[in-house]
Amino acid sequence: MGRVPISPRRTGVAVAALTALLTSACAGQGQAPAPVRPEATPTATTTVAPSATDDPAGRAAALAGTLADEDLVGQVLMPYAYGSSATTVTPGSAAGNQALAGVDTPAEMIAKYRLGGLILVGFSADDPTSGNQSTTNVDNPAQVQKLTAGLRAAAGKLAAGPAPFLVGTDQEYGVVTRITDGVTTLPSALAAGAADDPARTEAAWKAAGTELAAMGVNLDFAPVADVLATRSTVIGSRSFGADPKRAAAQVAGAVQGLQSAGVAASVKHFPGHGLSAADSHQEVPVVGQPRAELDATAFPPFRAGIDAGAMAVMSAHLDVTAVDPGTPATFSRKLLTDVLRGELGFQGVVITDGMNMPPAKRYPPGEAAVKALLAGNDLILMTPNVGQAYDGLLAALRDGTLPRDRLVASVTRVLTMKFRLADRPTPAMSTLDSAPHRAAAAALAAAAVTQLRGKCGVAVSGPVTVTTSDGRDKTRAALTAALTAAGVRVVPKGGTRVHLVGYGDGPKDLAADAAVTVAMDTPYVLEKATSPTLLATYSSSRASMTALAGVLAGKARPTGRSPVPLTGLPATSCTG
Repeated sequence: MGRVPISPRRTGVAVAALTALLTSACAGQGQAPAPVRPEATPTATTTVAPSATDDPAGRAAALAGTLADEDLVGQVLMPYAYGSSATTVTPGSAAGNQALAGVDTPAEMIAKYRLGGLILVGFSADDPTSGNQSTTNVDNPAQVQKLTAGLRAAAGKLAAGPAPFLVGTDQEYGVVTRITDGVTTLPSALAAGAADDPARTEAAWKAAGTELAAMGVNLDFAPVADVLATRSTVIGSRSFGADPKRAAAQVAGAVQGLQSAGVAASVKHFPGHGLSAADSHQEVPVVGQPRAELDATAFPPFRAGIDAGAMAVMSAHLDVTAVDPGTPATFSRKLLTDVLRGELGFQGVVITDGMNMPPAKRYPPGEAAVKALLAGNDLILMTPNVGQAYDGLLAALRDGTLPRDRLVASVTRVLTMKFRLADRPTPAMSTLDSAPHRAAAAALAAAAVTQLRGKCGVAVSGPVTVTTSDGRDKTRAALTAALTAAGVRVVPKGGTRVHLVGYGDGPKDLAADAAVTVAMDTPYVLEKATSPTLLATYSSSRASMTALAGVLAGKARPTGRSPVPLTGLPATSCTG
């Protein structure tokens, strides 16, 4: 498939012009429009509005001009819902939806609030975002496909029905992966950073995007564009690494891969969560670096994602003292409108991070939604109460607190993104976990394996015993199977010990008598390891364990380089 055309940079002028024209058309469905406030949008001496049928921006503006107040408000809301089906839910899921939105089912939530999209949520092992995952509605690919079809059937009855309904999820790969069974599992972003091959990254993410599209998911809250400037456990291996230039190339590759498969990419978490070790799922992290450091360190991957055509950017609950001290970026017009749109030139959809996270819950849901839109967001993600957010937005629109042109601008951007995703053929479910897709993941995983101590590429001697820290039986079994397939004899005990450590592990989880210690997440723990051979895969995916087995068997050379600096260890011990 070719890449989805039309960069958000290039559509900005048309969207702004058509939005300004349409605010008067929308005014007939509510109060008189407020004066059009200038947005940070590129200008041209002469702008010719395209035909509504010519391009996504024209179709979006034409549709926005027909929408009632209630439909406009609904288009900027993207909550989660309880239940693995759109129309049939358990009593527990119905109770959850009643508390969240005053309805029983996801389909009823879409109809009542005229929603523009829904996020699919779920739990995964070692997930640092689990604090705002109140439920799960992803079980397996067939169930996800049936759920998304039901959601779209409900949305198709709305006034905004001609624009495809947004179904999003956090499919980052690595520790944050919502759909894990029956799909091709890529190695983590940090593994891709270690491989340092954007072409491999693009190919792998195109495979992943194709599988998401087959299941009916058209928006991925990925890739993570945060530079790992601190040893953050909440970002960690979700980042492509500590080098802004290398991370930028990886972000661009992931964006291009996803969007060539018809899935919108949302680079996150602007303006850069990797510059603080604090967790915004618990507090407001303070990013205290000077503006020059933001420009040099935090912003390059976001610029690269924007230049690659990313349709969306996710804002973060971060207090960036050099730009707008005391105001989380989610609610900062200086950061989202002046910097992201004005300076970085982004004209696509800005999406909040979860509004059910503590930093956003300092305000009631309606007030928080209004503040987020006024700052420059276009989609309100995971509000803790859908009814209150909807009512708050509608009241603010009608009393002038939320200027009509501001809401119409957001809706037009959202609809433009939807129409850019429209009319794409849906891939067959048979593409899921297919041989070509597994090969793309395997190539990336193999290029990531890094040797940090020991003689490069030497096979382990004798039979091998695989051990892990607690709770990693599945990973141990995967490596055991891969080693056996590679011709290495594995014994329950007494062999050359290969010890695996992963997310959340520290020095206490190391094994002093291990001949080989392998880090399957960030490699920092290896600084304390005494094993004569140290390896890093940065990931515990099936592809990563297969790649590791090849190195341990002496059949593959570990060509990766650590994408983060390590005290007392080189980026690789394989030279020449």
